[in-house]
This record gives sequence, structure tokens and C-alpha cells, in this order.
Amino acid sequence: MSVPQFVLASASPARRSLLQGAGIEPTVCQSNFDESQLQLSDPAELVQKLALAKAEAVAPQFADALILGCDSVLAVAGEIYGKPESSQVAIARWQKMRGNVGFLYTGHALIDQAQEKKRVDCGTTKVYFALVSDRAIEAYVASGEPLNCAGCFAIEGRGGFFVEQLEGCHSNVIGLSLPLLRQMLSELGYSVADFWQWS
Repeated sequence: MSVPQFVLASASPARRSLLQGAGIEPTVCQSNFDESQLQLSDPAELVQKLALAKAEAVAPQFADALILGCDSVLAVAGEIYGKPESSQVAIARWQKMRGNVGFLYTGHALIDQAQEKKRVDCGTTKVYFALVSDRAIEAYVASGEPLNCAGCFAIEGRGGFFVEQLEGCHSNVIGLSLPLLRQMLSELGYSVADFWQWS
């Protein structure tokens, strides 16, 4: 079986960086899927449907590619948080999140055009947030970083200072679970090594 082109249906620099760090150089194609079309109360179901919708939106542009769509949300005390709409929303969320525990859900969808197969799954990581001050929250939001992130934080950036502990996959919190991707590729008959770029 020949190795298809690997397409990332996301403009997320963090997801691209994760893949590159793991030896995969993806072709990036932003889906532009309108996420507001899907409103579901179950976070795991929501991210899986969004991930698949993003991959499906990109799929017609590629003949025999392997297309990966992803989507992440944070759930805290029964509330689902995507990207905050404003600085004020981000501050209010952090005031609820601090000292609390959240669950970061990342949906993964793989469409294999050549084999006409799909795989959809969800990674979940438990996140323990530090009890940070209002001043620290305001400074973090002022940096702009949490405004571009599901759940109002980037663990690989300044937000890493405000996370006490993780239970589960670390890369899942960044937006793409590498172990889950390996498993999904295996289910489609590939090895991750098939997609490694050698310099």
C-alpha cells in the first residue's frame, strides 16, 4: 500500500508544530467550517462531529490523501468552553477555572481517501488548574494567548504556569493526541513511521 499525502485540516500552529516535532510534515489546509452549526451538550460527541466536519470540508480538494481533522473543547463543572469571544469572557472563565479541575476533549477524524475509510475518536485529559490571582489572570489575558485557545489556555505557552497537573495525554491538551493518532493510523493499516520525513 502506497503512503498517501498527509493533510492537516486545521490552521492551528500548535497542531502543525506537534506533527512536525513528531516527524510528520503535513500539508495544511484550513477547513473554514462554521463551528456554530453544531450545538451539542456532550463534549466528546461535539468534538468528534466537529473534527469529522472539518476533515470532510477539506477532503474534496485532495484525491488520495489522508486527512486529519481535529477540534478541542474544555469542560469545567458541566460547562463547555471553546475559544473565548473576548478578553472579558476569558477573564471570567479563568476566575471559574482557577483551583478547579477540567476535562480537555480533542476529537480526531481521519479520512483515508484511497481506501475510502474513516476513523473518528476522542482523547480526554484531566487538567488541574492552579489557584491563581486576579492580577495573574488579567496579565495572562492581556498577553492575548488565551484568546486563541479552546479552554482559554495554551499549556505549551504562558498557560503552562497555571496548570498544576495533567492526567492523561499531554499532547491532547495542545490539540492533537499523538498516541491516539498512532492508534488510528494503525487501524487504517499504516505505521507512523510511514509518514516520517527524513532530512
